[in-house]
Amino acid sequence: MRQKASEPVAKLRISSRNYSSWSMRGWLILRLSGLPFRTEVAQPDDPRTRAELLLNSSSILLPCLEHDGAAVWDTLGIAEYLNELRPEAGLFPQDRLARARCRSICGEMHAGFHALRSSLPMNLKAHVHGFTVWSAARADIERILHLWRGCLEEWGGPWLFGAERCVADAMFAPVVTRFRTYEVKLDEVCEGYARTIEGWADFREWVEAAQQEPEARITELEFDAEF
Repeated sequence: MRQKASEPVAKLRISSRNYSSWSMRGWLILRLSGLPFRTEVAQPDDPRTRAELLLNSSSILLPCLEHDGAAVWDTLGIAEYLNELRPEAGLFPQDRLARARCRSICGEMHAGFHALRSSLPMNLKAHVHGFTVWSAARADIERILHLWRGCLEEWGGPWLFGAERCVADAMFAPVVTRFRTYEVKLDEVCEGYARTIEGWADFREWVEAAQQEPEARITELEFDAEF
């Protein structure tokens, strides 16, 4: 999708590509929108960024989209802003029922699954063998897989709402990385969806950039002990 003639260039401020699931979501949503943008990376050892990565911040301020005088720092806020700005991008499904389900599961991902977030933090450079997933995180995982199976069955895949990617796929893409990092076993249907996400060119670009990211010493996210 080409930039419109008078459209200002957007900037997306993110934190760590390796550790920040919210930054990944915001970046993927922007890519889906087709809006040209540049990325500015905050230092991961900055105290404010560190607090967000460790879930110790009262609010998540990154990613933050700056565009045409607007500053939008909530991931779903970014999605809705871009949907208004570029409705032709199809960020949400066209079908009313599918769109309602999409917003519902995106909201659930946005507000829930706290045990999964804290017990299986995102770390694209790590691969943890024999990790024990305790009951609270296991319940979150089962709920996510239930959501995936329901969408894939009803809308036929390969993406959650059919043949085209949408905001929901960007919202759940970081979950796929967590499943791979901690070797979470998936059933055939969910494994197929995980591989679809992994085949997404923008997803691969993010992962490759994360592998090149300078290492930040955040010991709480380095998995020296099983928890």
